[in-house]
Amino acid sequence: MKSYDTYKESGIEWVGEIPSHWEEKRMRFLGYLYGGLSGKSANDFNQLSNSENKSFIPFTNIANNLKIDVDNLQTVVISENESQNKVQKGDLFFLMSSENYEDVGKSAVLTSDLEETYLNSFCKGFRISDENIVPEFLNYQLFSKPLRHNLLTGANGFTRINLKIDKVNDLRVTLPPQEEQTAIAFYLDRKTDEIDALIADKKRLLELYEEEKITIINQAVTKGIDPKVKMKDSGIEWLGQIPEHWEVKRMKNICTVRQGLQISIEKRFLSKVDNSFEYITIRSINNPDQAKEYIEKPSPNVICNKDDILMARTGATGEPITGVEGVFHNNFFLIDFNRELVDKMFLFYFLKSGRIKEYLLLMAGTTTIPDLNHGAFYNTPFFQYSLEEQQSIVYHIETECTRIDAKIAKTQKLIELLTEYRTALISEVVTGKIKVID
Repeated sequence: MKSYDTYKESGIEWVGEIPSHWEEKRMRFLGYLYGGLSGKSANDFNQLSNSENKSFIPFTNIANNLKIDVDNLQTVVISENESQNKVQKGDLFFLMSSENYEDVGKSAVLTSDLEETYLNSFCKGFRISDENIVPEFLNYQLFSKPLRHNLLTGANGFTRINLKIDKVNDLRVTLPPQEEQTAIAFYLDRKTDEIDALIADKKRLLELYEEEKITIINQAVTKGIDPKVKMKDSGIEWLGQIPEHWEVKRMKNICTVRQGLQISIEKRFLSKVDNSFEYITIRSINNPDQAKEYIEKPSPNVICNKDDILMARTGATGEPITGVEGVFHNNFFLIDFNRELVDKMFLFYFLKSGRIKEYLLLMAGTTTIPDLNHGAFYNTPFFQYSLEEQQSIVYHIETECTRIDAKIAKTQKLIELLTEYRTALISEVVTGKIKVID
């Protein structure tokens, strides 16, 4: 990679030296910030049909993209005489508030003309007034590690991390001449497109690996692992044939279930106290790094141990969970199964089978949020056979899944390295450490 002929000290922390012909300016001298939507209620958003529906840019569009994805807009009701700020091509958008440091302060640029479109309330728009600034270049610089570090210094909050307007206005950026900005932005567009295509391929590979694991589980728990075994009709159309020596049972024959605890927010603790247990919810399982909640002196029948199996009856209907302990939410069933007849991990994989989960979803109904009741779960088919064979199937599943997990880990590492390379390349180019123009 080439470098510039001469450099000078930028005077900006974490940026260091910049090419001698570049200049340094504060954001406040390049344009101005404007607010997102204000005074809206939940009922104003994403109505199916309303003549006053207008498009707006959701915060996720900014968090997930360098350039606004114009195919990923949402709707909000804006009355005819309502005063709200509209976005326009060339605007940059900042995510000013988030639940985590990773997203707060992220920016994205609008490169398309949009008709009457607005901005999420957690965001600020930045309209460039300096005609020498190329929006795409400025946005790449805001993405760079040095500038994100400087921008986020002092961002604070408890449940949400907030970025102050003055931090954006006072942020110092380094600027080459306009023609050079354009060339750099064009180069980074091309290079990031190439890297993003590689990352997308790797992510698709991860999906295929996960599908392979589900196929292995489906085959093992509904057909067995002996290719020579004699088969018979299960009597259940959607399951087809099963090994001849298997018995068709129902969940009610091998287990009972109990629901967890639904408790108001004011009765939850944000730190552990005496005689308290972690509150296990769909959200806490999906977001293990977020702040935990605790319940004091719960009834024993709503406490689960790591050796138990929970199953989401609503929210993530049919998804089995094990290895957690605490007070489980009302959205879960705890499955009390006969351990003399059923191996725990076999039951876990049986419930994780795609065919069984599809059945459970069907039984949960077709409402917006499927809700599985006791009767529907108890009527779910189950195949009974020896513990020894169940354990052999578990061993087969875990051996095969371990093999695939090794491929998944390797692919995830490649994605991580590509993502790091993308960030490093942008940072080096927009701060002048690498010269990409002739």
